[in-house]
Amino acid sequence: MADHISGKRLQRAELARHTGCNLETIRYYEKTGMMPDPPRTASGYRVYDDGHVSRLRFILRARELGFSIEQIRGLLDLVDGGTQTCAEVKARTELHLADVRAKIADLKRIEKVLAETAERCSGEDVPECPVLEALAS
Repeated sequence: MADHISGKRLQRAELARHTGCNLETIRYYEKTGMMPDPPRTASGYRVYDDGHVSRLRFILRARELGFSIEQIRGLLDLVDGGTQTCAEVKARTELHLADVRAKIADLKRIEKVLAETAERCSGEDVPECPVLEALAS
C-alpha cells in the first residue's frame, strides 16, 4: 500500500483502507467535527483529499498515544486556529504524560498485588482459594 496519495481524491472506504481506520470511526470523527466535512461529487459521494488523510492520521496517532478525544480536540483547535505554540503543546503533552505515568504506577501496583495473590494460590482442586479470599476482603 503506497503511503503517498498526493492529489488523489478518495472515497470514505478508500480513506479507511489507506489509513487503517474503521469506517464507523471516520463517521464518528466527522459527526463530532474532528474531521472537516469533505466536498461531494455531483452524484453525492464524499471525496477526501491529502488534508483529510493527514488530519485523520494525526487523530489516529494521538489516540495511539493515549490522548483522549477532548485532548485531541483541544490540539486540533490550536492547529485550526493557527494559535499553537510549542509551549502550549508541550504543556498539554506534559499533563497527558503525568496521567500516563500515574496509570503506569497504578498498573504496577495492581500487578504486584495480583502476582503475590496468585503465588499464594495452590492451583489445586480445593475450595479454599487465596485469590477469592483477597477479593472478598
